[in-house]
Amino acid sequence: MVTDDTRGRGTFGRRTALMLLAVAGSALSLRALGAGAQPRPACTVRPEQTEGPYFVDTQLARSDIRSDPASGAIEPGVPLELTFHVSHVASGCEPLPGAHVELWQCNAHGLYSGVKDPRADTTGRKFLRGYQTTDARGMARFTSIYPGWYPGRTVHIHFMIRTAAGSRGEQFTSQLYFDDALSDRIFARAPYSERGPRSVRNAADGIYRRGGSQLMLAVRERDGGLAADFDIGLKSAR
Repeated sequence: MVTDDTRGRGTFGRRTALMLLAVAGSALSLRALGAGAQPRPACTVRPEQTEGPYFVDTQLARSDIRSDPASGAIEPGVPLELTFHVSHVASGCEPLPGAHVELWQCNAHGLYSGVKDPRADTTGRKFLRGYQTTDARGMARFTSIYPGWYPGRTVHIHFMIRTAAGSRGEQFTSQLYFDDALSDRIFARAPYSERGPRSVRNAADGIYRRGGSQLMLAVRERDGGLAADFDIGLKSAR
């Protein structure tokens, strides 16, 4: 079985001299749903994690990543608004404009677009993929859905940050996670409920155990869906 741990380890050491530092998710939550996401001091280190086998460099610049550009079909699922706040560390944490932030994730049925694996062939499709370039405030916003699950992994979203848009020279790759209790609630709804109980929770996921507790999203309810903020700071060692 192909898993996210198949390839992509050690990217930090090979490709870049970046250090990833981070602040806690939104302190302005209307109602915190992710009990596992704890407030953290400003500029604390977050771990890099594997890129996994499902990254596809689509060069697809867009904020709403739910649709397949070829057909216009929108992936069903609970809406999730995710906002990155990217900073660089100088004298404190300052906004970092022009950073390339890319997301990719599975759909409600546990499938990634643009790949072929034993479960499905989605080559040529591009749903739930895309990137944004941070604005003058270091912000990049995405509209997605709450991810589903697939065998061997807990619930997660992949992300990659490149300090120069379009360049793979300096990048940091990791994953975002969700509180198990929240996932249980979401997966009781259609279309997630069509798959039955998931096979792996956070504590049983080998990749999550390598620092996933520091990559939890603090999720809040908003406008019939969910929203979360993720604040990170990058520091070049050059």
